[in-house]
Amino acid sequence: MNLFDAIFRPGLALERYAILYEQQRITYDALRTETLAVARVLRTLNIERGDRVALLLNDSPEFVACFIAICSYGAIAVPVNMALRQEEQCAILNDCTASVAFVEEEMSRKLLDSAPDELPHLTQIVVVNHAKDSEDGAPEFEPKSFVKLWSFESLMTQAKTDDGESARQTANANFAEPEENQPAFILYTSGSTGEPKGAVHRQSDIFYTNETYCREVLQLRDGDRLFSSSRLPFAYGLGNAFTFPLLNGHTSVLCREKPTPEVIARVFADYRPTIFFAVPVVYRLLLDAAKHGPDLDCSSLRLCVSAGEALPAQLGEEWEKTFGVPVLDGIGSTEMLHMWMSNREGEVVYGSSGKLLQGYDARLLDPEGHPTPTGAVGNLWVKGASAAISYWQRPETTAATFVDGWVRTGDLYRQDAAGYWFHMGRSDDCFKSSGRWVSPVEVEGVLLRHEGVGRAAVVEDFDQDGLPCACAFVVRAQTANDDSNTDVGELEAGLRELARASLPRFKQPRRYVFVDDLPYTATGKIQRFKLRERLKESSGSTP
Repeated sequence: MNLFDAIFRPGLALERYAILYEQQRITYDALRTETLAVARVLRTLNIERGDRVALLLNDSPEFVACFIAICSYGAIAVPVNMALRQEEQCAILNDCTASVAFVEEEMSRKLLDSAPDELPHLTQIVVVNHAKDSEDGAPEFEPKSFVKLWSFESLMTQAKTDDGESARQTANANFAEPEENQPAFILYTSGSTGEPKGAVHRQSDIFYTNETYCREVLQLRDGDRLFSSSRLPFAYGLGNAFTFPLLNGHTSVLCREKPTPEVIARVFADYRPTIFFAVPVVYRLLLDAAKHGPDLDCSSLRLCVSAGEALPAQLGEEWEKTFGVPVLDGIGSTEMLHMWMSNREGEVVYGSSGKLLQGYDARLLDPEGHPTPTGAVGNLWVKGASAAISYWQRPETTAATFVDGWVRTGDLYRQDAAGYWFHMGRSDDCFKSSGRWVSPVEVEGVLLRHEGVGRAAVVEDFDQDGLPCACAFVVRAQTANDDSNTDVGELEAGLRELARASLPRFKQPRRYVFVDDLPYTATGKIQRFKLRERLKESSGSTP
């Protein structure tokens, strides 16, 4: 079954609200009409099965309609995180070799300026929500002979008016049953090198997460409204705000704005969601904001969900004590599309990732590949039908991660006698902050651009709430007039400014430790575990 038929299935009450968004209430009937129009637009753009179509769109009805249409059409949707730096977005576009991109107006000019030198594959840009159209329906940008510009609104208007009902029938006819293992979308993640990797998923993977996590954990009820602070291009956000509400005839609350505490409070007040999804750092920000500002109205919520990184026990307990709503922590991954372990309502053990879901299998192996005994820490492997087919055009990485039906997660876990799983860290030097991967090498490369830095090493640290963050150990550059006792404060200020200008917030070091030397192996590799041990020993100090 394709996504279109699964969502707009027979018997669905088309008058029900599918999306609440910026004071709009969009019914399933209206969303169906928009999706069919997008399918006709894909024909206008000469999209063929298997073509990659990038989506650089905010969380919006346009994103939803485009994603459904592209996957059901047989092309491959490639959502791109809007918060990435432009060079990171270009790297993803080049990796998937997308020739067509649906792009928000404010980003389309930057993307256009990057072509063709940085984006040789991109030949068509569909500008969404642009301010003004020219007479021929194309945005009034400087003409570029190597890129065709289209107005999304103009294309959609034409698709809805041409031939009336026959246009809708023609669009619908393009939605065929997918072949086995036919790629439908690519979600990008970062691995141990920090380079983006595209996890290739099928439409059936979406259906599987709905039958497992959604059915077993969320247990949706009539009238549920789901709101996620994690965005649609993330596997976590895609499940929360797309898969679970729309495959079950419920309502998704979307917000294009950055989910600050003020924005989330407004969404809660305006749309009264019943289930809220976030990462631990968002729960911390909301609790802090509630202490110093207006109360956060959580009276409509029946469940909160956390993922992306382990939820510290004290944070979950504080949230439930403050707002009276439990937080169900779990673990998932881009490779598995959503969560395969989770706490359940009425069975919450804060500090744990809950229990394994039905339909998934997991095992813990020691460094030699042998199963670990109950209570012992091991490398976590997981198996389930929502696993990605592969990484896009990365056969070696695919072979190392996807082994005989199992997926190597890179996480260290232990399981207690009651069946609860506890996250113990990563098996490599990369770590998650705000639910997203941080590559120490990438951060170190930025810090080393400062003339006052000789060497740098970045490791995982934890803030006062137990949430993961980056810590930088820095060896100052030797200079002729070095005054090591007086310039530390100035150097740290300069490094913080450089990090703010070069890195997203979750990658910026929270703490800087200035040292005379770094520990190395005999082969010249930094022994980061010794730096992490030093942080544990000094954990009582203030960052």
